[in-house]
Amino acid sequence: MPTASYESRRGQLETYFDRTAVEAWKRLTSDAPVSGVRATVRAGRDRMRGILLDWLPADLTGKRVLDAGCGTGALAVEAARRGAEVMPVDISASLVDLARDRAAGETAPGSVDFRVGDMLDPAFGTFDHVVAMDSLIHYDGEDILRVLSAQAARTRGSIVFTVAPRTALLTVMHATGKLFPRGDRSPAIQPISPDKLAEMIAREPRMAGWRCARGERVSSGFYISQAMEVIAE
Repeated sequence: MPTASYESRRGQLETYFDRTAVEAWKRLTSDAPVSGVRATVRAGRDRMRGILLDWLPADLTGKRVLDAGCGTGALAVEAARRGAEVMPVDISASLVDLARDRAAGETAPGSVDFRVGDMLDPAFGTFDHVVAMDSLIHYDGEDILRVLSAQAARTRGSIVFTVAPRTALLTVMHATGKLFPRGDRSPAIQPISPDKLAEMIAREPRMAGWRCARGERVSSGFYISQAMEVIAE
C-alpha cells in the first residue's frame, strides 16, 4: 500500500508536470533547439533510454511491458516496435495526451495502451517486464523499495529502472534546491547510493526470488542517472 510520503510526492509531481512543465518537456523531448544545458540533458536521457531498452529482450512479441512514468512515450513506442504490448502509465494527463499524439501510427507490430494513473495500480494486471525511467528519482530509498516490491509481485521477468546516484554534484544540487525553492522547479530529486539500494533489495523479504543484475551510470552535463536491473530467478 502506498505510504503517506509516496502519495505526497506523487501529488507534487502530478501538479508540477500538469501545470508547470508540460511545454518544457514537450520541447526537451522533441527535435526543437534547446539551450546548451538542456541539450546535455536531452542527450543523457536518449542514452539512458537506449540502455534500458537494450536490457529488454530484442524480440518482445506478445510480452506485456509496463512503462511506469512514461512521460512523452518515446520508450513505449520503441518497445512496441519490438512487438510488445505496452501499457504506458503516467500521473500527468497532459503528458499522456502528448504521448498519445506522438505515438499515433508509430507502434506496429506491437501496441500501446496509454493510461493516466498510479504505476502501482493493481488493476493494470501483470507484466513480463517493467521499465521505470527517471520516475523513481524523486522518492526516498524506502519508497523506491516499496515500489519495486509491489512491481515484483506482478512481474514475471525483470524490472529496469533508474535512480539518482549519490554524487557530489547531485548532493550540492539537491541542497541548493531545498535552500532556494522556486514555484516552477520540479520537486527535488532524492539521491541514493546504488550499492545501498542493492543491499536494501537483497534484505527485503518481499523481493525474495529477485536479484540485482546489471547497472550503468549516465553522466551528461546536468543529467546524472543510474540504471539498475532486478531480475526474477
